[in-house]
Amino acid sequence: MSQEAHAVSARIFSLDFVRSYVITMRPYLLFISGITGIVGLSFAPPIPTGTLAILAVAFFLSYGFGQALTDCFQTDTDSLSSPYRPLSQGRVRRGNVLAVSLTGLFAIGIILTVAALINLVLSTVAVIGLATYTYFKRRWWGGPWYNAWIVALLYVIAFVSGSGVASAAVAWNPPVLFTLVGIFFGYANFVLSGYFKDISADRATGYNTLPVVFGLKVSAVVSDVFAFLTLISCAAAIYTLSPSENAFPLNSYSLVVYVAGAATSVFAQLRLHIVYSEKDAHRAIAPVVHAYLLLLSAIAVAQRPDWAIALIVFYAGFIVTMKFRPMAAQI
Repeated sequence: MSQEAHAVSARIFSLDFVRSYVITMRPYLLFISGITGIVGLSFAPPIPTGTLAILAVAFFLSYGFGQALTDCFQTDTDSLSSPYRPLSQGRVRRGNVLAVSLTGLFAIGIILTVAALINLVLSTVAVIGLATYTYFKRRWWGGPWYNAWIVALLYVIAFVSGSGVASAAVAWNPPVLFTLVGIFFGYANFVLSGYFKDISADRATGYNTLPVVFGLKVSAVVSDVFAFLTLISCAAAIYTLSPSENAFPLNSYSLVVYVAGAATSVFAQLRLHIVYSEKDAHRAIAPVVHAYLLLLSAIAVAQRPDWAIALIVFYAGFIVTMKFRPMAAQI
């Protein structure tokens, strides 16, 4: 970043910095970590409402702090693909964003460590993963899975936070494991589809992502595999949570939400196959995110039917927030 950019950078304690940092957090994507944490907590024994709310907020904000952290190491490609972002424009200093991001993640780590001491180790591993993601994004074989294990770890942290270490150690039953697999491939698919909008910038800055190396058609097929594994895993999780071992809970809200999520996923994959320009990629990426939220919500409400109204409000919040993102082509 140039000295001229630094000269107009907002001071860290100013309102301008706060506004710029919020944009950097991508508020519309906080719902991804939010639902990941919520579904992990849904498998835990009932916990006090206040504690549940604090943990849910911590998971919700974790994506934003993590996203801002990774942005600090990707200003080269972001300056081309996302010039609207404050870091790309020089409106905030990289060091200040890094400091706030690490402080936020540290605060969340403290909350999660209070919930379960093992989270001190798990949260540290997750932060290290975020800080080293850029290395793997530069390699076509690395980006999606490397980002996905970090989000899958967030689910594990949520599960442990609600269950306690002793209970979690013996509670890795089939629905918990199927959900873990669904989260891994569901988020990997979001990462891969997200690369579709940044191909020219990634190519110019040495990020050899799958679309850069193999093109759109091959990448779309790989995305199909990720989507299929996500749908199968989430369906298996709901099936194993059914009152009957022989059938889905046909009259439940969870099945309705799952079908909506599956239909949205299919729609996303069809759109991904007709992406011919990175400027149009957001039309496929957005339904990938919708599908992720719906599928995990279906699992959460299958486990905790009393959360149905809260999850409807949560999803509605996502829809509204998406409408106010700074650029329609950026997700």
